[in-house]
Amino acid sequence: MICVSIADVTIDEAIDIIKGNELSEIRLDRLVFSKDDIARLFSHNNTIATYRPAAGVAESERKELLIAAINAGARYVDIEVESADDFKDDIIDVAVSKNCKVIISYHDFNKTPLANELEEIVKWCFDSKCDIAKICCQANSSEECARLLSLYSYGYPIISIGMGEIGKITRIASLLLGAPFTYASIDADKKTAPGQIDSKKFKEILDMIKAL
Repeated sequence: MICVSIADVTIDEAIDIIKGNELSEIRLDRLVFSKDDIARLFSHNNTIATYRPAAGVAESERKELLIAAINAGARYVDIEVESADDFKDDIIDVAVSKNCKVIISYHDFNKTPLANELEEIVKWCFDSKCDIAKICCQANSSEECARLLSLYSYGYPIISIGMGEIGKITRIASLLLGAPFTYASIDADKKTAPGQIDSKKFKEILDMIKAL
């Protein structure tokens, strides 16, 4: 399954994208919205609520809006693993009460950690009570891609992908190796991570693979 990451569009455009895709990640840190828009966005039960730390936005506000998204009907909520424990716990408590699945995510925009470090990060995610661990790291070599993809062999519910041009192959391979879904951009101009493939092209690639 492809999850389309929604950013840098209007709320009405976002809702049209949500309606047209199986799963959508709503990047609240990259949308202009009111509190009333939260209900409009997340009343659709095919959404992931994501609000990355942003300059000028207090953690208390970020937590409040993620909880509002859960209460509105988000299917998943994404929380950074390095967030404070009380931040994570407060959101997770609400998520559990609303049957919203928890994604605990880790990002490294410079490199892919060594294998033993990746294993510790995955453990950290699951110790934080996630349903799915999401590991996204800059892939600077084929070896680093292989390191990320090796995480699927442990049998965890995990999404492990490499960012950047070299990492593109991991986005495709992730679905073949057991990821519940992977991420794509709306189009080539609205990427939310380096190396992200636009959703139309991604679907074409998957159709070609299925035809083999």
